[in-house]
Amino acid sequence: MADTILKLNGIYKTYPQGAQVIHVLEDIALEMKKGEFAVLLGPSGSGKSTLLNIIGMLDTPDRGTVEIAGTGVLNLSENDKSVFRSEKTGFVFQFDSLLPEFTMLENVDMPALIRGKADRAQAAALLEHLGLNALSEKFPSQLSGGEKQRAAIARALRNNPVLVLADEPTGNLDYDNARVIYEDFRKLSQKGVAVLMVTHNPEAAKYADRVLRLDRSRLSEDKADA
Repeated sequence: MADTILKLNGIYKTYPQGAQVIHVLEDIALEMKKGEFAVLLGPSGSGKSTLLNIIGMLDTPDRGTVEIAGTGVLNLSENDKSVFRSEKTGFVFQFDSLLPEFTMLENVDMPALIRGKADRAQAAALLEHLGLNALSEKFPSQLSGGEKQRAAIARALRNNPVLVLADEPTGNLDYDNARVIYEDFRKLSQKGVAVLMVTHNPEAAKYADRVLRLDRSRLSEDKADA
């Protein structure tokens, strides 16, 4: 379907550990549609980040398929994966990874600059959308942790992705700043972007459309309240 942004089928992933084989992901299936905000909960070491990396083409499963916006991405060449990743997906990590020698505006515009499509006006519009326009000429060292992480979200949106992948984006933030990030993701999904966020914080479930859980290598989904 045209509204299906992400489709996983039969994803398996193992890692060798000495003479043993650790089963990290077993028969993972998932579909996400345009405009959905899903949080993925699970204990440490359950494979949440591994699954996110497979979706983001940063890791490869032992078997299974991954489709993003109708394209099977696992069989793409490394160069094509890189291009597809930059055009269709946005990433937000636990650490903002902003470049300290550039202003907020320059950091946000960096993904487009790398593609040869720099446009400071569009970057400024993203900052304004997130209420950060007053900080556009400041450097990362001049901002709070929450402000930097919100700027990282703006940067992830710069190339108009259809899917945003967030890996513990509030792990270093206090409660109030974390809540702002959850609100940002909810508003983003309401504009049609699919958002999948890995987190340890069950508070995030209050803001999401779907709550997924990964435990003992299996993926499940909480049922919506009747």
